[in-house]
Amino acid sequence: MIPRQLRSDEDMAPILALLRVAFAGMEGRIDPPSSLHQLTEDEIAEQARIGEVWVIGEQACVFLTPRPEADPPELYLGKLAVHPGAQRQGLARSLIHLAEQRARALGLSVLRLKTRVELVENHRTFERLGFTKTAAHSHPGFDRPTSFEFSKVIVPAPGI
Repeated sequence: MIPRQLRSDEDMAPILALLRVAFAGMEGRIDPPSSLHQLTEDEIAEQARIGEVWVIGEQACVFLTPRPEADPPELYLGKLAVHPGAQRQGLARSLIHLAEQRARALGLSVLRLKTRVELVENHRTFERLGFTKTAAHSHPGFDRPTSFEFSKVIVPAPGI
């Protein structure tokens, strides 16, 4: 399947449902709980308006937020999710590849994302996809790291 960019006026209920199913395995594993519990369809539509929301059917999605003001300029990947029944089929890899293409098209040199400390399987996946752990962050009120930041340098396309 080919990734498709959502428009802000589309029905976001299937994406919110996908996110809830895909992130359900984090329940009881991460502390603090995921911000997904507060996410609304309107907020997904806003993400599609000010950034980008890409989907592969109703099986996978990623939110992309260009940050040209960052040093170096980056594309932030948020809410990368694959339905549990569609995992291990290369959908996350396809969305990461898409993010690389979008970063190049936007003149951004880094992909950046965060994942929770407890989700070690995600760390391994991102490392296999060429990301490097670059920072640790703590949510407010925590005196220990609660998430890791991963980054991947984007090589410009030939001729750029």
